[in-house]
Amino acid sequence: MRQIRCVNQLRKTTTCLAVLGLAVLGLSAATASAAPTITLKAKAVPIPGYPHTGNILGAGAAIQAEYKISGTEYGGFPPPVTGITFYLPKGVRLHPQGFATCAPSVIEARGPGACPKRSSAGPKGSADGIVSFGTERVNEKVAVLPFFAAGGGLEFYVNGVTPVSIEILSKGQIVNSSPPFGPKLTTEVPLIESVPGALDASALSIDVEVGAAYRRGKKTVYYGTVPKRCPKGGFPVKSVVSFLGGATAEASYKAPCPRRSVDRQRGRSRHHR
Repeated sequence: MRQIRCVNQLRKTTTCLAVLGLAVLGLSAATASAAPTITLKAKAVPIPGYPHTGNILGAGAAIQAEYKISGTEYGGFPPPVTGITFYLPKGVRLHPQGFATCAPSVIEARGPGACPKRSSAGPKGSADGIVSFGTERVNEKVAVLPFFAAGGGLEFYVNGVTPVSIEILSKGQIVNSSPPFGPKLTTEVPLIESVPGALDASALSIDVEVGAAYRRGKKTVYYGTVPKRCPKGGFPVKSVVSFLGGATAEASYKAPCPRRSVDRQRGRSRHHR
């Protein structure tokens, strides 16, 4: 590292301090830019097979979240993700009652196919990342399957086939947060070792959808429902991602407000029959 030398003369003290200040600022800027960053998009989407769901005020819906992760701190790529916290908007209601759950021991011993049908918390999602073979870094795409867990939580089964066989289970708990947010999901992400002694896997993008429903007689029960009111500018959502080594990255997003309510949507459907 190049050293900055200051001449011990009174008339040069100001200049010396200025140079030192610029050097410190430059070092701080370089350190800040070295941290990983994320971008986030989230929206309410329809639940397949259930009409009048999606981005409609008061309606049942699934939430789709898309992450992009950038960084070069870990072998030229972002550090491995160790945790994700996702904040839903105030007014979102979650109803896990009546859905089946799948025990981690079942998934880990027999795979997701052994889970009860009603324990699925959404369709198959995906994630893209980088795995290591010695000094070689290779792309891998994995499937992400959400399940309902005991105690009102969620589990995400991550499965990759090639070039590395990956099977991990991320466990998440849901609690209430403070306005303008509502339910908060905090998920632990295990490290993924490609081969012994190599760097752990890094995530570059994640696309996950959580939402389900079932019919009980003539009534439909939804896991999640859209708030009945939308604040000006859209629904606020936020996520904080934790990385190996202690770094964190935060991103916020305003999901678009619905154009109609569930009552108007049902009335419109009856009118067109």
